[in-house]
Amino acid sequence: MSNLPLLSKLLERVVHVRLQAFLDINRLMPTAQFAYRKYHSTETATAKVFNDLLLATDRGQVSALCLLDLTAAFDTVESPAAVTASRVQFGLRGIALGWFQSYLSGRSYRVIYAGSTSSVIYIVCSVRQGSVLGPLLFIIYVADLVDIVGRHGVTSIPSRMTRSCTCIVTARTPPREPLS
Repeated sequence: MSNLPLLSKLLERVVHVRLQAFLDINRLMPTAQFAYRKYHSTETATAKVFNDLLLATDRGQVSALCLLDLTAAFDTVESPAAVTASRVQFGLRGIALGWFQSYLSGRSYRVIYAGSTSSVIYIVCSVRQGSVLGPLLFIIYVADLVDIVGRHGVTSIPSRMTRSCTCIVTARTPPREPLS
């Protein structure tokens, strides 16, 4: 866990407010994303998944629920992929895109303990832990998860994404037995 300086947190807050406004005005926030968003909660996500399962049952469909554990997900965000997602899917360009490239790259750390110092370790993935922008960058990074799953043959996916879990629900009508 890093201790980000106060000035860094203030700058991140300004960028967060501007980026969130851009995403909201252009309706770019994923509708299935429930984590790190105002007026969205784990309880709401759970209720929607339960409702999706009930509706599928009412239509006579067989449902499958896949839960993906994302508790360590912040550590898996690849900086180039996050920047690409920001550019392609969310339309960030120019100075804004350059700022995010700079923000996500060139980071390193080392440990100092009891007078000893470790060698420098360069960070190639993850968003800054404890940062104001981290949750929003994570949302941008995973925003196309539903599209990716859909391209692999899973249909009817009302996906609900929370802080620690992604729920993918699929429902299909079972094949009918031919009459003899």
